[in-house]
Amino acid sequence: MKIEKEIDYPGITEELKSMALADQEMRTKAEKNDDEWDDSLDVENTQKLKEIVKEIGWPRISVVGQEASHSAWLLVQHADKDVAFQEECLALMEALPEGEVSKHDIAYLIDRIRRNKNLPQVYGTQFIQDASGQYISAPIEGLDERRKEMGLDTLEENTKRINER
Repeated sequence: MKIEKEIDYPGITEELKSMALADQEMRTKAEKNDDEWDDSLDVENTQKLKEIVKEIGWPRISVVGQEASHSAWLLVQHADKDVAFQEECLALMEALPEGEVSKHDIAYLIDRIRRNKNLPQVYGTQFIQDASGQYISAPIEGLDERRKEMGLDTLEENTKRINER
């Protein structure tokens, strides 16, 4: 029988999960109807997350649980209007011992910040829409150089060839 560690901040844990749920509900509705998009939700969630981070630091797994820690990441991932806060949170996440935050979440946040700063991404987690509305990978730093070293053509050439088939 596995004994679960008691959550240090149950109120914050529930608040993070609730905020993430509202975030995802809004985005799901907006996929079907653009009028459902609500920028104010991201602004409000960013402000609340700032207060939480000020109070307890980054919501790490051992303090709020895995689901709430991931919820905090989702909220900062969508804090695109405050890139400085995203960078602050990334630094806090990267400073934590292994197992206190998902590496997956760190990779996504690194790429999100780089996209917000008009820099190529590192891990290829972010996509953009082309003129036809199709999703394509946003530019990835050093990808074509790595492909060339392996005798491959550029990602653009490869994508073009695949789409011509």
